[in-house]
Amino acid sequence: MYKRGIYTIVSNEPLTPAVYRMVLEGDTQYITRSGQFVNIELEGKFLRRPISVCDYNEATLTIIYKVVGRGTEQMRQMAAGTQLDILTGLGNGFATDNNAQRPLLVGGGVGVPPMYNLCKRLKSEGKQPRVVLGFNTASEVFYKAEFEALGVDVYVATADGSMGIKGFVTDAIREAGIEFDYLYTCGPLPMLKALYDATDVPAEFSFEERMGCGFGACMGCTCKTKYGNKRICKDGPVLKREEIIW
Repeated sequence: MYKRGIYTIVSNEPLTPAVYRMVLEGDTQYITRSGQFVNIELEGKFLRRPISVCDYNEATLTIIYKVVGRGTEQMRQMAAGTQLDILTGLGNGFATDNNAQRPLLVGGGVGVPPMYNLCKRLKSEGKQPRVVLGFNTASEVFYKAEFEALGVDVYVATADGSMGIKGFVTDAIREAGIEFDYLYTCGPLPMLKALYDATDVPAEFSFEERMGCGFGACMGCTCKTKYGNKRICKDGPVLKREEIIW
């Protein structure tokens, strides 16, 4: 179930020159799983902007977004106190009700944010997650310290080798010799496909797709799976390994 509400910006600050963190105050009761997203209405824009939830508590939710177009540039300029019309509780999110004890969380670029609340949840359940973060270069790296503050091992891969392990997230997993019994991941499609090919444990993959409504009515983000057509906004964005068709 999703809910429409008015949320007030508490803070809106840069993490890197292009990536911003926005904290919003409002009703979060409809956010029930890590990996869900919100859909934000912006003045003058026909479609809402879907943004994954980085973290939330009883009173606030945190989103992290990259400034890539007019909509996110409009968000970047918003000051504390601004009110936004937002749909919350969208998407299925990640499942943690499994027997895995050493899950691996892999985030690439703007796929990093949903891994944060998931990491907190797994830790609270007594599991021992490890985290791999992938970026192009050191200037794009964010949330490394925040993950480390949760008491987990964090590995960074940069394509140019300017921080951490040189290469991609698959290189970091191999070079660090990380052992894991479950995989959670969110990021660009080539990264997801590479992880699918490089691993053989049970896994959940969070996909990005252009969305119209965000709650399953318009069918605009439908994709084929081994179990029939599914809507990324409602039946996803998280799909399990066994249902994915590449």
